[in-house]
Amino acid sequence: MAQVRVLLADDHLPVLAAIRRLLGQDFDVVGEAHDGEEVARMARDLRPDIVLTDLAMPRTGGLDTIRRINADRSASAIVVLTVLADRAVVGAAVEAGARAYVLKSEAGAELLPAITAALAGRCTVPAGLS
Repeated sequence: MAQVRVLLADDHLPVLAAIRRLLGQDFDVVGEAHDGEEVARMARDLRPDIVLTDLAMPRTGGLDTIRRINADRSASAIVVLTVLADRAVVGAAVEAGARAYVLKSEAGAELLPAITAALAGRCTVPAGLS
C-alpha cells in the first residue's frame, strides 16, 4: 500500500516538528506551509491525501483556506489541528469542509485515528465539542 501523502500547515516550526514525529515513518510529508495562502496553493499543486492544518494562520484564516482547498476540488481530506476549543468554530470548520477536528492538546492520542477516519470519509470531532 502506498504511503499517505500529507501536507502540514502551521506557522510555528516547533509544532511542525512535533507533528512530523507523531506521524512517524508511516506518512509521506510532501510539504510544509506556514500561512493560509501557501496552504491553499500547495494543496492545489501537490494534491496530498491529507491537508493537516491549523486554523490560526497568517495571511488567510483557516476557514477561508479550507473553503479554497475544497473549491479547487483537490480531493484532499482536511484535518484541522488547533488549540481552538469552541463548538461554533468546530461547526464552521466542518461546514467549510474539514473532515476532522483535533485539539493540539489531544494530538498524541487523537491525530492518527482522525487521519484514518478522514481518509475513510468519516467526520470526527472532539466529543465535548460536537
